[in-house]
Amino acid sequence: MDLSNMSVGDLRNLQEQIKQEMKTRETQEVQKAREQILAIAQSVGMPLKELMATTGRGSKGATVAVRYRHPQDGNQQWTGRGRQPKWVKEWVDGGKLIDDLRV
Repeated sequence: MDLSNMSVGDLRNLQEQIKQEMKTRETQEVQKAREQILAIAQSVGMPLKELMATTGRGSKGATVAVRYRHPQDGNQQWTGRGRQPKWVKEWVDGGKLIDDLRV
């Protein structure tokens, strides 16, 4: 198809046809992906909702167990992930072992 010989109107018409075809194909691909995911869930005998809940990484809302607790204030806790809280840093900088805070 030689686009250089087409009129502006024909090019716009072609552009609209391409948009419609893209929407149709994207819808078909999403449907195909859903069917594949459902087939996988069925093949392992697990409901889809349960399969998706066990993805591990990136699942928000999952709580991490507390690994360290302040000895005098039990409300101050740390999971051991991320930056050390100020009270943990002060504890370690004071020459004490972090393992003494372990739950």
